[in-house]
Amino acid sequence: MEQQKQAVQEPIFDKNRSPGKTFSLGLQHVLAMYAGAIIVPLIVGGQLGLTTEQLTYLIAIDLLACGVATLLQVFGNKYFGIGLPVMLGCAFQAVGPMIIIGQQHGMSAIYGAIIASGLFVILFSGLFGKLIKVFPPVVTGSVVTIIGLTLIPVALTDLGGGQSAGDEFGSALNISLGFGVLAFIIIMNRFAKGFLRSISVLLGLILGTVVAAFYGGVDLTPLREAGWFRAPQPFYFGTPEFKIVPIMTMILVAIVSVAESTGVFMALGKIVDRDITSKDLSRGYRAEGLAIVVGGIFNSFPYTTYSQNVGLIQMSRVKTRDVIVVAGGLLVLIGFVPKIAAMTQLVPTSVLGGAMVALFGMVVSSGIRMLGDQVDLNRHENLFIIACSVGMGLGVTTVPGLFASLPDNLRILADNGIVAGSLTAIVLNLIFNGLKYTKPTHTEEGDTAEGHAA
Repeated sequence: MEQQKQAVQEPIFDKNRSPGKTFSLGLQHVLAMYAGAIIVPLIVGGQLGLTTEQLTYLIAIDLLACGVATLLQVFGNKYFGIGLPVMLGCAFQAVGPMIIIGQQHGMSAIYGAIIASGLFVILFSGLFGKLIKVFPPVVTGSVVTIIGLTLIPVALTDLGGGQSAGDEFGSALNISLGFGVLAFIIIMNRFAKGFLRSISVLLGLILGTVVAAFYGGVDLTPLREAGWFRAPQPFYFGTPEFKIVPIMTMILVAIVSVAESTGVFMALGKIVDRDITSKDLSRGYRAEGLAIVVGGIFNSFPYTTYSQNVGLIQMSRVKTRDVIVVAGGLLVLIGFVPKIAAMTQLVPTSVLGGAMVALFGMVVSSGIRMLGDQVDLNRHENLFIIACSVGMGLGVTTVPGLFASLPDNLRILADNGIVAGSLTAIVLNLIFNGLKYTKPTHTEEGDTAEGHAA
């Protein structure tokens, strides 16, 4: 118990690292999650017919809220925050429900539902914290593997130029830029050491953008048109309205986000060598719920943990929270200064995609390592759980229209590969292992035998 207390109260800042290095590592985290953060307001704003001015506000306030949400988690205390190096961003699974609510009930109903769902997470965080019992290593390892596998198609789509590339998708320039950045990151991880290797992704993004500029692949229009300052405005789209159907819909989205965040929390705990308790999870859920409420008040989005940054932590091998504090602060700054936000938009989609292949692949390898180290793979039951859950998660991702005929509320759960695979792993583990799980122990001869977790 003392070990847990010490882990939560460990120093946030690494005094042995220079401020310049810490800043570079934090910037790398911002660039890794930036594309995912801005795509949600772009999609929602486009579908709901927002004006250019409204869309600009939506993107800026989203980035600012991402920073605030991240800092809430990093500065763990007695009530809020898990105290892990975790980045938060807008929940992509909220896109469809927000569009449907906005089209049927208006923008005010969206944010009333978001605020209500955040309060729901805060009030029931203690109950959610007990989810640790249904997340033994066979489930956690499967979930982390599913997270990485379901993100790979996103990375490859970006590498080809993104969904909006049109006829230019898969062009020679996009392919060359994407795989060139990936090759550069591989070379840096093979031959570079220390700090240079830890910022290999950032260097790859900068180099790829410079090369793209020589071929006319960088559009400076956003930088020229962006202003220098934009203050956040509570209830920008009007006074929130609280309607039962939108609220129930967003509560379902919040539960999905909690389930996804649990897997990320557990994965990060393994990476930083810290055992995550139910109390840790409860604090993490409260911070996530508070971030959702803040998002509703300032008319942005629900927030959840971003798994791509787990891959970056694994790759950079920098596990201290000071880097995430810098990243959160940068996001807040970017949210106030649209010019800075526009600068990060200069990175071409194909360049981001090349880097994401490596990052998402590291998430997959992290899940595989967890399964290999902590799960008895000689038991047929464990292999069956892994096979079905990973198959379901990857299958739903690659065949997105499979559950098109289901009601919208059920599709929130079924259409998300991460959620579908995670629920499959949880249910099958309860069927085969119950609430007690087994882990491999090693005999003197080196053979594996089963032992029950205490």
